[in-house]
Amino acid sequence: MAKIFIMPKIVLVTGASSGLGQSIAEYLVTKNYKVYGTSRQPKLEEKNGVLFKALDVRSAESIKHCIDSVLVENNTIDILINNAGVGITGPMEEIPIDEAKAHFDTNFFGSLQVINTVLPHMRAQKNGLIINITSIAAHMGLPFRGLYSASKGALAKVTESYRMELRQHHIKMVNLAPGDFATNIASGRFHSPLKEGSPYYKNYKMSLDLMDEDVDSGKDPIIMAKKVHSIIQTSQPKVNYKSGAFLQCFSVTLKQILPQKLFERILLKHYKL
Repeated sequence: MAKIFIMPKIVLVTGASSGLGQSIAEYLVTKNYKVYGTSRQPKLEEKNGVLFKALDVRSAESIKHCIDSVLVENNTIDILINNAGVGITGPMEEIPIDEAKAHFDTNFFGSLQVINTVLPHMRAQKNGLIINITSIAAHMGLPFRGLYSASKGALAKVTESYRMELRQHHIKMVNLAPGDFATNIASGRFHSPLKEGSPYYKNYKMSLDLMDEDVDSGKDPIIMAKKVHSIIQTSQPKVNYKSGAFLQCFSVTLKQILPQKLFERILLKHYKL
């Protein structure tokens, strides 16, 4: 009897050269997906089974070129994992507005451009799955991480809108919110500089130290990769998923059930403010 050859599903993972994106992309390769990873300037065409394409989420031309290239090679993109993003820290009052806009260009508007470029192709094939990597921080405003919370929160909210609009086209979209994982995210973060004369200096410095400790002691990124794979295998995925340390994930539930001022006091205590 002749063997039936099943074509592997095509996955595009943005921001796959390091951190969570790299772990997700490389893990999916081991599960027999054909995985394309992106970075602004790929150093290799292939690494650990992941095929790399250049993509800058701030450039509509770059996004279109990348997606067209994958489609030429495969005629389909079955799964998009919107992972590319950057961090930002600082007192809200002191972060330059230009940096705030640049942050949203990457974390929010960039993600939207990637989604909107791939959607016509998924609609034509009458199926598709988009997983937007947001953050536990998307569910709450965190001190000295307000813009990061805002950009990821914005992406999480529009995902809910997209889901309802896309339902008739059999395209599924979900949020996956990670907590702290042991990655190099801190090295690529924009840090509003510590200013000796700033009224926020002491508290901001303590918060920076705490953020770095949380990342250094974070969970293994393979946990996140396995969560992505689990979502892919789910026929009717939920709107929101979380992945990370129990207390970080549980904090989302606490925010929903606790009085607002009590939850705020818990955050203040955590950040030693």
